[in-house]
Amino acid sequence: MTPESNVRTSESLRNVRYEIRGGLARRALELSRKGYEIISLNIGNPALFGFRTPETMRLAMIANFSESEGYCHQKGIFPAREAIVMQQQGRGVQGVSVEEIFIGNGVSELIDLALRAMLDDGDEVLVPSPDYPLWTAAVNLNRGRAVHYPCHPGNNFVPDPEEIAALVTQRTRAIVVINPNNPTGAVYPRSVLERIVELAERRGLVLFCDEIYDQITYDDAEFVPLATIIEDTVCVTMSGLSKIYRACGYRVGWAVISGKLRAAQDFINAMELLASLRLCSNVPGQWAVQTALGGYQSIRELCAPGGRLYESRRAIVEATRDNPALIARVPQGALYGFIGVSDEIPSFDDQAFSLELLEQKHVLVAPGVSFNVPYTNHFRITNLPDAATLRTVFARIGELLEEYRQRSVSGGLKAGRRR
Repeated sequence: MTPESNVRTSESLRNVRYEIRGGLARRALELSRKGYEIISLNIGNPALFGFRTPETMRLAMIANFSESEGYCHQKGIFPAREAIVMQQQGRGVQGVSVEEIFIGNGVSELIDLALRAMLDDGDEVLVPSPDYPLWTAAVNLNRGRAVHYPCHPGNNFVPDPEEIAALVTQRTRAIVVINPNNPTGAVYPRSVLERIVELAERRGLVLFCDEIYDQITYDDAEFVPLATIIEDTVCVTMSGLSKIYRACGYRVGWAVISGKLRAAQDFINAMELLASLRLCSNVPGQWAVQTALGGYQSIRELCAPGGRLYESRRAIVEATRDNPALIARVPQGALYGFIGVSDEIPSFDDQAFSLELLEQKHVLVAPGVSFNVPYTNHFRITNLPDAATLRTVFARIGELLEEYRQRSVSGGLKAGRRR
């Protein structure tokens, strides 16, 4: 018999993390199997909270099932790509045709394909911090190096273009912009986007625009599609059905390549090669794209005052304002709150807190360090539950934070007596 040994895993995974579905989520599953009722706020999955995909999209899929049994073109079915072109043109994006559209199994697959098509060993990509951690992971897995530019909490998580510029080196290939932002809910002002574009055009950098939450904004926040500003560099815009249309399980995302298309031709060919190797993306879900983009946009009602997402967001904002141990920031878009804990709770550790919140209060959140930040006093929750559920959640969070505060006071008194 051969000696028993562990299967060696790839060194490429050393700098890869995805705690949103990591150890805490596994522990939550264990607790739920034991009969505990867990409120899971770690992931933006609308179906888990009762949201439905619009009926017209489901009917479009059913009507075209007979056309979905074989492989389709590696870039996606024509009606879906044509609908995406029309959407882009309606937003003011010039020069895009179906040849510059790729449909994938969610945006996640397209991020991986795009970075694999571009990066060589040691190439650098500027990624926001905090980020959606797939971006950092995908850069690292595809032989690159993720360099994080800060989106400071004190600036409502809006990046400073000068700080981005200071990180550009000879190895920098691209800048990632996540807007509206996951995990922070920030929506970037046009003036900031224009300065990022100016930097990219001046240095010949590709802009990757993660705009999966493009229609989820609140109050007077204005979403500006980055591709509408770009003229003299290559732009890759990512979006899809999962969030706006509450269709995560359909696994339909798209990448739109625009801007300086002549310079992008080799990249487009590389993307097509990689898309061909995986044959095609999920076909049934693609039949929902034309109906989704051309139909009634119900997301607007959900994000308006009185709408489900708006009122849940309001509950988060009010709860953070009412608790002096929490730092109140107002998410302008997306489906999350990135909640800070004040210095009133000294030596706060987001991972330890998240585990204790799960074990004691049966609430699952994502610790802030999951999003590649250098500080440990934040956690992310989603605003997908109804407002009443979120008020219950923050009551439990408040109870645990008060326990933390009492422990710190007790510890300080004991230390004082020793002195």
